[in-house]
This record gives sequence, structure tokens and C-alpha cells, in this order.
Amino acid sequence: MSNARPIRRALISVSDKTGIVEFAQALAQRGVDILSTGGTARLLAEQGIAVTEVSDYTGFPEMMDGRVKTLHPKVHGGVLGRRGQDDEVMATHGINPIDMVVVNLYPFAATVAKEGCTLEDAVENIDIGGPTMVRSAAKNHKDVTIVVNAHDYDRVIAEMDANDKSLTLETRFDLAIAAFEHTASYDGMIANYFGTMVPSYGENKEGDEESKFPRTFNQQFVKKQDMRYGENSHQDAAFYVEANPEEASVSTARQIQGKALSYNNIADTDAALECVKEFAEPACVIVKHANHVALRWVKTSLKRMTVLTKQTQRQRLAASSHSTKS
Repeated sequence: MSNARPIRRALISVSDKTGIVEFAQALAQRGVDILSTGGTARLLAEQGIAVTEVSDYTGFPEMMDGRVKTLHPKVHGGVLGRRGQDDEVMATHGINPIDMVVVNLYPFAATVAKEGCTLEDAVENIDIGGPTMVRSAAKNHKDVTIVVNAHDYDRVIAEMDANDKSLTLETRFDLAIAAFEHTASYDGMIANYFGTMVPSYGENKEGDEESKFPRTFNQQFVKKQDMRYGENSHQDAAFYVEANPEEASVSTARQIQGKALSYNNIADTDAALECVKEFAEPACVIVKHANHVALRWVKTSLKRMTVLTKQTQRQRLAASSHSTKS
């Protein structure tokens, strides 16, 4: 039996609507039935895309100012139902299989970054239904496709076109990894924020305050490249960077030439770069095994230093030539 699964019904509910109209149009053109919620459903309908509101499908209205929209057995049963195993119970309860879930989450990070953001503002931007659908679809990736990143839309359509409107298990698994990464990062941000807050209820009546350090700190790193080897030649290693690294750092540096880098190359480069960044004047440092063995800085312009360097090079070449002739 093929591990490819056809896409016949998709549930779309996104906060970041970048590219979603074009993606939904492409799905509809390929015969996919679309379920959607709230603002996403209105946007798609305004663009002439046939869409069924989730509340119409479940027979249960959105409620509590949108806090409860997709938390319903007809939604999660359709996502979590195992094809060939749960078909009978799904049919008994009128649950249609949902083959694709397209979800991204409330903009929590953008909300708490705003000046004057209160704890109440942050709480209202904690997504509940979204992560639940994402995790449900990712868990059932053997049968269901989960899409959380807009940059995957074109890839999904291209594979559907090449594979009789189906997606392979390999693709579904890869998208499931991205989904779990997405929810892990999201929950990490929320935990970091809550860990720094002293709320304005309980004994604190003065207003929301921020403590200096959270109880735990969550950070997600992205693999940039595999290393030639680790600290020693018999060890494997990879270089991971922050999702949004500093602009002037080894994480954003581009290798111009030479063989693949090792762990020690990265460690030495980082130590050297961070050292010279401490100086306002042009500086040069020599590093070996993360130890600074020589340092020189000059109070002259970089242009002037370049001229002096070229003069020194010419003098050395001339001296070398004279020595050879002798």
C-alpha cells in the first residue's frame, strides 16, 4: 500500500495570512474542500473561494470572544482519526476526515514586544486551539499533513501536482518536525515571558512588574552547517545558531574560501571576533584553541592601515627578491 495520502479536505486557520489566499485558491482548484474559521474564512470568502465555516460543520458556534472555535470532536476526530482503523467510529459520529491542517499561531512575540504591553494583553494572545490542531495533525502525520510555514505552500502544491494530488509520508513527516519545532518555540516564548512577570494580583497591587531573570530560559537553535569534525578529529559536530543572531557575529559570517570548518575553527573565530569588537580602533588578534595569544590595535584609520600594510608587503617582497639574487 502506498504511503502517499490524497488531500481532499483541508482546515485553514492562520494569524499570519501571508500567501494564504493564493494557497487556498491552489487547493480549491485541485478539488480540495476547505474548512476555516473567523477572519481566515471571511478573507477566503471575500476572494471568491468556496469555504465552509468550522462552526457550520460542527454545529457549534464560536464562543467566548473566539476563545473556543476548533476545540470540538468533529474537528480533532477528523484530524486524529487513523485511516483504516477509526473509520467506523468516525462514520458513526458524522466525523469527516481532515487530510491537511494549515495553521500558524497568535502573534505572541510581537504582542509582548510592544511598548506598554500588559499581562492581560499577553494572555489574550496565547493561542490554544491553534497549537492543539498543530500537535494533533503532527501526531497523526501518517495520514495527515500539517503546514505551519508559509514558505512551504509552494512546495506542497508542487508535490500534489507531481503526485496525483497526494503527499508522501516523507514530506508529511518533515512537515510534522517543523510543526513540533513551531509549537516548542511558541511555548518557550510564553514560558520565558511568564517567568519574568510579577502579576498585579495577589499581594502585588502596584501593577505588573518584570523580575530580573526567569526561573527557566528557553531558546531554540537552528543548525547552520555540519562541521568537518568536533573538538577532536574522531568526533562529529554541527554548528547551531539562534533564530535571529546578532548581525556582526560568527553566526552570520560567510566563509570565503578554504575547506569545511571544524569545531575549533568556529570557536577560534568567535573568540577572535568578539575580542576585536571590544575596540573602537582597528585591532588584530591571534587566537589558538580559544586562547588569545597576541593582540594589537592602532589609533589610525583603516584606510591608512591598509596602505601601511601594502607598503610593508612590498618591502618584504623587495627584501626577499634581494636576498634571492644575493
